[in-house]
Amino acid sequence: MKIFTDWHTWDEAEPGLRARLPAATVAQLHRAVLFAAAYHGEQRRPTGTPYLEHLLEALEVLVRGAGLTDPEVLSAAVLHDVVEDTACTPADIAAAFGDQVAGFVGWVTIPRAAAGEDKAAVKEAYLSRLRQAPRGAILVKLADRASNVQTLRNLPPAKQRSYYAQTLRYIVPLAATEPWFAGWYADWQRDFADLGEPVS
Repeated sequence: MKIFTDWHTWDEAEPGLRARLPAATVAQLHRAVLFAAAYHGEQRRPTGTPYLEHLLEALEVLVRGAGLTDPEVLSAAVLHDVVEDTACTPADIAAAFGDQVAGFVGWVTIPRAAAGEDKAAVKEAYLSRLRQAPRGAILVKLADRASNVQTLRNLPPAKQRSYYAQTLRYIVPLAATEPWFAGWYADWQRDFADLGEPVS
């Protein structure tokens, strides 16, 4: 399984982006990174790493791995958590990057559970709906989850197993029509297969 954890900062990502993408796309991605960084601020991931590292990992998966060049999909990958985890709104994204980017981000944003709703059930329903998403949003979600699961063993054991099962149920099927992602997730499933075995 190929690991994508080389791009921790914009300065680390920029040379690889410039080698693979038109200058206008790189400039748009730089704007997206600055936009995301302004909203996420000092937020950190459950692993303790700066939030921006996860966003750049998702971008790295799409560019270095899947070979994607679409500026809207790549921008959405950088911005995919700003509505879910910050005060940013879909309208803010649309104003800065257009309706298509905002739409992709909307598809990969987990809805907040209303009063009395079960948070886990809301997330399961959201994951089920992803199969109806446009291809661009599915690509963003595949890259987002690839970033998360490539370092799955950094999480507590129970979380590893539940996240592995959830990924197999909802995310791996989304990769079936995307050859690069289908291959990557097949390798990942093999490398982490022990997480699906019964606990002795």
